[in-house]
Amino acid sequence: MTDFALARRNMVDGQLRPNRVTNAALLAAVGELPRERFLPDALKSVAYADDDVPLGSGRYMMEPMVLARLIQSLQPQPEDKALVAASGRGYGAAILARLVGSVVAVENNADLAASAQQTLRDLKVTNIQLVAGPPDQGAAASGPYDVILIEGAVQEVPPAITGQLAEGGRLATVLADPSGALGVAQLFVKQGGVTSGRPLFDAGTPLLPGFTPPPRFTF
Repeated sequence: MTDFALARRNMVDGQLRPNRVTNAALLAAVGELPRERFLPDALKSVAYADDDVPLGSGRYMMEPMVLARLIQSLQPQPEDKALVAASGRGYGAAILARLVGSVVAVENNADLAASAQQTLRDLKVTNIQLVAGPPDQGAAASGPYDVILIEGAVQEVPPAITGQLAEGGRLATVLADPSGALGVAQLFVKQGGVTSGRPLFDAGTPLLPGFTPPPRFTF
């Protein structure tokens, strides 16, 4: 039988701390939240592997180090309102829920959303609002947001989502290279009504379905 508490501690000490995850509140949240509870029984044994975990239908639970560094870059504050786009089975949203005031989690895969709802209920996480809808559209009705996490890689961040950032808001995701090369984690910040990004680190995060940018016309 897997000792999940030991596996979780090893993940924090062996994957996160050596890779520049230093935020004490974030480390505590990851160290306490049972990641295995967000996976089906057949995948619980790999819950703490340093890799993306396939969930079917082209979806993955993000590699722990990548997810933790993205969340750390957002500098979440207790009074913040957060949006998680493509929230999957709810793990990233559950981490953020321990660091901010409230979370809106958007997911269009009914099976993943149902699993997230059940797990969050079982763990008594009460400050997450689950929204069914296309993740690339965010959840404008509940915005604007201080922090936005797109939980996977995209070729570009949809304008519909950047438009939901509050002034001073932060957005983190992985920008995938269309050629298949290694992607780059990016942090976007809205200042003076303008959103600009900067690279953080390389990441081989799988591309999220449903975030394909519209075709560009050339003459």
